[in-house]
Parts: sequence; C-alpha cells; structure tokens
Amino acid sequence: MKDNTYLSRICDKRLQLMLESSGAVLIEGAKWCGKTSTARRSSNSVLYMQDPDNATSYISIADVKPSLLLKGETPRLLDEWQIAPVLWDAVRFEVDQRGLQGQFILTGSAVPSDNVIAHSGTGRIARLLMRPMSLFESLDSTGTVSLGDLFAGKQEVEGFSKLSIERIAYLICRGGWPLAVKEKESASLRMSTNYIEAVINMDVQRVDGVDKNPERVRMLLRSLARNVSTLASVHTIKSDIEANDAEISEKTISTYLNALRRIFVVEDLPAWQPSLRSRTAIRTSSKREFVDPSIATAVMRADPDNLLLDFETFGLLFEALCVRDVRIYAQANDGDVFHYKDKSELEADMIVRLKSGKWGAIEVKLGSKQIEEAAGNLLKLQEKIDSEKMGKASFLMILTGGQYAYRRPDGVLVVPVGCLKE
Repeated sequence: MKDNTYLSRICDKRLQLMLESSGAVLIEGAKWCGKTSTARRSSNSVLYMQDPDNATSYISIADVKPSLLLKGETPRLLDEWQIAPVLWDAVRFEVDQRGLQGQFILTGSAVPSDNVIAHSGTGRIARLLMRPMSLFESLDSTGTVSLGDLFAGKQEVEGFSKLSIERIAYLICRGGWPLAVKEKESASLRMSTNYIEAVINMDVQRVDGVDKNPERVRMLLRSLARNVSTLASVHTIKSDIEANDAEISEKTISTYLNALRRIFVVEDLPAWQPSLRSRTAIRTSSKREFVDPSIATAVMRADPDNLLLDFETFGLLFEALCVRDVRIYAQANDGDVFHYKDKSELEADMIVRLKSGKWGAIEVKLGSKQIEEAAGNLLKLQEKIDSEKMGKASFLMILTGGQYAYRRPDGVLVVPVGCLKE
C-alpha cells in the first residue's frame, strides 16, 4: 500500500528484516509518529480498530471469535490492536498454527496493562519502537556524517549544515511529527499544541482506566518541560507543582509519569554505569526527556522567537532534540543511548552503546564558545573508563548547532546536528 507523499523512515528497513525473521511485528510509539503509515507500506490487508463505522462490530467479534479479524492477505496490519487486547494472544496462537514468518503487523500508541494478555509473545512477536522523525528523515539534515560509519572506524568527518540557529529553534517547536513536517510553518507549529491537548484531555485518561485530573497532568508536563534534559527528581517536580497544587503527592506524580510513559510521551534517558579505572561514584538517576522536544515547547506555550530570547532554555531543548535524533540513529545500529555523570561532576550528555559493546561519547553544545571545554571533558571521560573491560571509545563527539563538521587535532569530532544520520 503505497503513499506518494510518504517520507522514508529509518525503521523501514528494520521492519522488513523483522518480518523476515518473526511471525509478527509490533510497532509501538507515540501517537502521530507515523506508525500506521509505515506499517501500511509493508502490509497487504488492514484492520483499523478505530474505524468509527466498524469499531463496535470489531470489538464484539474480538470478544466472541478473534480469529475472524485475523483473516486477510499477509502481512495483515492490525492498527491500534490494544483496543481489543485479546488480539495479542490470538496473533500469537495463529503464528504458532501457521508456522510462517511475516504474518502480522500490529501498531499501538499505548502499552496495555500487564494483566490483559496471557503470553509475552516472545519468539513470535518482535517489537519495534518508533519515534517521531529525526532531522535526517524530515530532510533537514544533510546526512554527511554517519553514526554507523563512526562505529566502523571512519573518523575523518566533513560536512556543512544548512541549519541556522533560527531554523533550529523552529525545528524544536515543530517537532518530528510527520504531518507537521509536511505542513507550512504556521500550521506545523500548531500541531504539537493539538497533540499535547489530546494527551492531557483524552489519551492519558484512557491508558489504564484510572481517572486523572487534566489540570494536574498539565502542571506535571509543564514541570517536566522546565526540567527537560536535567536530573530533576520526583521530589523536585513535586516542589515545582506545589505552588498550584499543595495536595499532590509523590505517589500521584509517579502514577501520572507511568501513564505518560505508557503512551510514549515521556522517555527518560537512563544512566550509563561503565567499569572505571578507579573507584568513582556514578549517578544513577535518569535524565528527564520527552519523546520529542516539541512537547516541551507546546506545554510551555513557547515559540521559536521565545527560544531565541532565552538561550538557557534553548540549550536544554536543543539537547532534547539531539537526544531524539541520536536515539533513532543508535537504534538503526542496534544501539542504546545513556547519559553519564559522576561525583566529580564529570559528565557526557549521551553515551551510545551498541549491542556489540562498542561505545561512543557525545557532548551537546548549541554554540561554539564551549567546544574547547566540551572536548576536554570528553577526553577526561575516556581516560576514566577501564578500556580493558569496556574497550576504547569508538569516537568522542561534540554535537553542535553550528555549520561545519570536522575532526580536531586531539581526535574529538565536531559535528552539526544538521549533518548527522544513522
């Protein structure tokens, strides 16, 4: 099922590989991130569980004989399958019965409760996490520097980014939502606001059947936005909210945070805990992050002009943009992304670690004034890591909002985010 307006996604190839090796693939991720469009291109029949003309009928059939909903040309797409959670076990059973690969694609923008499915699907249903579009996918990055190439040992980088600071401010506010990418600038900036209003008033309410105060959800999101790319604790967030809601508890905040994670709005950045040459306490708290930086700007009612007048906030949101993109590029290379900080306050904004054990460290700097300090920190970090156990860093990178990609004499790479790809 082809769409002539479709912009290729990095996970397209990964989906094809998964279909060749698994009976079914679950694509999960935030609402509006493009799951259905991507899945449709690889499917030969579709069941839309949210189809208003047939939704009630589909749910009734799922209650009585779910196997009827699985009939159709394969791969068969079951869109928003979690509306009828019994479909999970039906797919798992059908995959076992058929003994064939690439039978079903499931998409979902919420993780169902643990008690609604009987089996994990391990060995039958592969999982693919999809995020909003990276700058390379939205055609805003030239892609002259490849993360995969860096891990392969190609260290001589060069390139020129076409992104100005003003354009980066706009891209943070627009976000990576596929519909926004295709719209004119004025309309595209409204889409993240529409998204967050839907989250506050509908999506977070439905995820676990527990009523949530929309105003509390809004205050929590605002606090997370103010603390984006920091190690803010639940206690810090509670203190932030208490000015408007003195009765809110840390338990309530944790419950709301879990709901936001289950609908893929919040995606914190975990801490990296490597083997070090000497005993140094490593901070284990996660950094506060959204799945897309536009969520933060939307909930704060910030626009590109606001960011250009507040470079401290701009810098934190630029880091959030870089985290989103590096996560997408790392996933394409079978990698995960972490942050590092120890008791001496030495830190790296991101550590990319591949399943093979290879790793690289990244510092994020919006401008050029702090490049020298960032390079020094990365070199110090490399010296602290026990290379016999962890291996030597594949690369040390400063990811910037600048224009030129180059390798410094000390080996540290300076790469504009507008030049990076998977």
